[in-house]
Amino acid sequence: MLNAQPLYDVLEATGYLTAGGPAPGVSLEQDARAAQRARNFKPDATWRGQSTLKVYFKYEEASPSPKKVAAWRQEVWNEGVAPLLWVICPDKVEVYNGFARPKAHGDADAHRIRTFKQRGSDLRQLDAAAGRLAMETGCFWQDSMSERLNRNTSVDRLLLRDIARLARDLVNSGMDRSDAQSLIGRSIFAQYLVDRRIVTEDFLEATCGRSTLSEILRQGPMAERLFGWLRETFNGDLFPGNGDMADGLHLSRVADFLDAEDATGQTTLFPYQFNIIPVELISSIYEQFVRPESRTASETAETDVHYTRLSLVSLVLDEVLDECSGDETVLDLTCGSGVFLVEALRKLVEKRAGDAPPTRDMIRETLYEQVFGMDISGAAVEVAAFSLYLTALELDPHPEPPSDLAFKRLIGRTLFAGDIWQEQSALAHKADGQFDVIVGNPPWSYSPTPALRARRKRTGVRGSRGTSLDFVHVAAEYASPHTRFGLVLGAHHFFGRHAKALQQLITDLSPVTLVNLANLSNWLFPQAKMPGMVLFTGHRRDQPNVVTAVQVPWSPGGEKSHTFDLAPSDVTTLPVWDWERDPRFLKGAFLGTHRDLTLVDDLWKRKRHRELTDALGDVGAEFRTGLTRGNRSRDARAMRNLPWLDSAAPMAPFSVPAGLVPFNDDGAQWPRDREIYRAPLLIVRKFLLKQYAPRPLVAVAERDLVYSDAYFGVAFSQEDRAVAHLLAGVLSSSLAAWFLLMTSSTLGIGKRRIKPSDVGQMPVPALAKAAASELGARIADLARSMSGRAVTARDWTTLDEAVFDLYKLRPSERIVVRDGLFQATWQWQPGRTESVAAASTEQVMQYAKAFVSAVDVWLRARDLHHMRAEVFDHPTTDPVRVVRFVLEDGSGPSVAGVVAPARDLKGLLDQISGRLGFPLADRLIGQQEVRAYDTREIVIVKPAARRNWMGVCGLRDADDVVVDSLRNPGDDA
Repeated sequence: MLNAQPLYDVLEATGYLTAGGPAPGVSLEQDARAAQRARNFKPDATWRGQSTLKVYFKYEEASPSPKKVAAWRQEVWNEGVAPLLWVICPDKVEVYNGFARPKAHGDADAHRIRTFKQRGSDLRQLDAAAGRLAMETGCFWQDSMSERLNRNTSVDRLLLRDIARLARDLVNSGMDRSDAQSLIGRSIFAQYLVDRRIVTEDFLEATCGRSTLSEILRQGPMAERLFGWLRETFNGDLFPGNGDMADGLHLSRVADFLDAEDATGQTTLFPYQFNIIPVELISSIYEQFVRPESRTASETAETDVHYTRLSLVSLVLDEVLDECSGDETVLDLTCGSGVFLVEALRKLVEKRAGDAPPTRDMIRETLYEQVFGMDISGAAVEVAAFSLYLTALELDPHPEPPSDLAFKRLIGRTLFAGDIWQEQSALAHKADGQFDVIVGNPPWSYSPTPALRARRKRTGVRGSRGTSLDFVHVAAEYASPHTRFGLVLGAHHFFGRHAKALQQLITDLSPVTLVNLANLSNWLFPQAKMPGMVLFTGHRRDQPNVVTAVQVPWSPGGEKSHTFDLAPSDVTTLPVWDWERDPRFLKGAFLGTHRDLTLVDDLWKRKRHRELTDALGDVGAEFRTGLTRGNRSRDARAMRNLPWLDSAAPMAPFSVPAGLVPFNDDGAQWPRDREIYRAPLLIVRKFLLKQYAPRPLVAVAERDLVYSDAYFGVAFSQEDRAVAHLLAGVLSSSLAAWFLLMTSSTLGIGKRRIKPSDVGQMPVPALAKAAASELGARIADLARSMSGRAVTARDWTTLDEAVFDLYKLRPSERIVVRDGLFQATWQWQPGRTESVAAASTEQVMQYAKAFVSAVDVWLRARDLHHMRAEVFDHPTTDPVRVVRFVLEDGSGPSVAGVVAPARDLKGLLDQISGRLGFPLADRLIGQQEVRAYDTREIVIVKPAARRNWMGVCGLRDADDVVVDSLRNPGDDA
């Protein structure tokens, strides 16, 4: 360990050291893998979050030169996972941007974010902005220090952009696309060998007559010698074809790329160091190599960069290989560039090696016998071979001399080009046709090839818009009863009309974990038309007959760093039999708590509550979708001159706009029946509007009008006018917004749309009876009174309370619904931003009151104790909030109050830890929440984000505490 007290002082002041030792996620050892990559930068300490994110710390006795810092920062940038580099000196701490592209003449000043002095006040500011708790909880990404961090300048974005530009230039200059791909791939592989010092200048000079790769490429015969050596060493697997027969113009263009020379001959710094860039990222150039041949270079935008993110790969492999021995076989049926196989190879070797360094024989044996892939694209399989060779070289502790590098062939042996929809596959003869682990990110969209059509006919799979169901069926054919699956699939298949078929298949594979990634679509799947879901099976066999639902939340840190962390509160379990009896419960398990699921179930069961579709049938009404103009092929003259309500009309809550233009078309593709447009009309807009969201937009039209298919509606009889207004109030309430979020097929899962079938399953009292009741009449009157005017927050509260009274909701159920309304706003950016903003003391008080109200139900049974809640009044900059609950003798109501802490956050946590004998600060990792107990006291610590401190969270946490106390009576922690 480095003897540098100023370094330890800074790390301790910012929480990276606790009690004299490294905090969780912090290492004071040099990274062996980094040293193996021949790095010059050797950090003195490293913090790694739950995902791939890192912060590096470097200590120097005297201020390092700008050139030295620039060299360090270039290596940090090339690794692509560290947004920050701290350079610590005895008198100061300088924090540098790890995501900004290196510059030719040093960049220490340009990319220094901020300088802090080695003194108490500055170190407290540094701790608040970028200390361990700020990084773990994500508060850093809301601080001004993070504003200059931009993923668009990180190594993954720029490398892929530059390679796309290089490929475009080669094709535009007359080179065949596949030959261009071959040339680029071989050149990058050769540069990797040079950067890793596997191939030395002396070897290049002896073999090719020049000492640098760019010089060799500028000489055709010399380039052919080098490519011949690569072809011989790697058995022709590295992009076979004519890439090694390129003419001088094309070779020179690649040499210009390696020399960082632009079209004018100007030279800048070549920023890429292939010994540092993760192989998984290099593998991701697959998206540049394997584009559809129909796309021209001009159609490929430089910014059109997408691939399987490394954070997603880590999520899948960390889970599916957990507790594996390292002897397992791994299969990816749509391997693409091999990014999953690369990480699998790395993890298998690490598990087999244990604490000892891996040997070359072990690495090669794992590569040849345990890692298998298939893809319909031969070019993709070539990139996968390239990626796996790189990984084997990186793992090899002594990958030299070049003469000893010969590999066995992979293509045709462990990697195959072929169609998975075909009945027979070369893979059927490998690993006895059964693999221990099956992973991958298969295509989600449906491409009706003859082979797939034939397969669907043979297997009975029908009607799905995508291929997720088909793919799970295929994967199952390569599995044994003990196979583990980690598959990235399209999320819509789990919630749409085909969910039942997928449900049955997955039930057969139980136990199952489903990870919903819908909140991350913007950066995780930017090109996809639907959100993603990860399916895990076979990995947690101690939880039979249970579906574990994991909802990955949106966070500003995830958006900026392309990583994600999970908290225990993001995980819910659902009994398989609950899912089987009603597939709608799965969505509620993702988006809600057990309290939400219980209320959904209870509303469907309660006396006099029926689904709205059935209740409408009692009064002779039904939901109908409006007119579709389309091709104007059918007679629509019956609707002429009626007011025309289309999607552009400025509809508002409870209000159909006046002055609608008349419908003047003679025809429409689907005109519908004239009778569905007769007043009184209850009209519901299909897509939620941001300015009124998340409440459905509902109104009653008192005159006949024709509405477009952007709406659906119900035509009531004149006698049921009061029912129409009652429903307008109910469907506009927070109860409806919450219910639709929990149960509808698409709302909250990639789309902001509701369907007639979604609204039709809303539980309602008997409509005629309810409309005639005092409460029903009040709701109808409120809906009428809000027509034609702006609706205020007070109006909404009054309406919500009236609907709660109509449904006879208990106080705890009202908390669930109100917080569900807030959660429904997270489908829009303002709501998401509010969800991660630091909870105010008043908001934490609402949490505490909900908590004690739930515990009170149990305490009143014996009437011997009551509970007192203490909400510590933290500064808004603190990354966590702390609440203390004390069990006191005597009957009476439980209470909650605000307490001014006598110490700062660190002091408060240390004080509580000492009293309870429980290391609170050490347990705060990522988005984890910590509960510490003794027989009379409970302390709860969570990240400050408001989403952690809603009232429904208080109810859930109280339920968990009660369950813990019943299971472990008398436990202290």
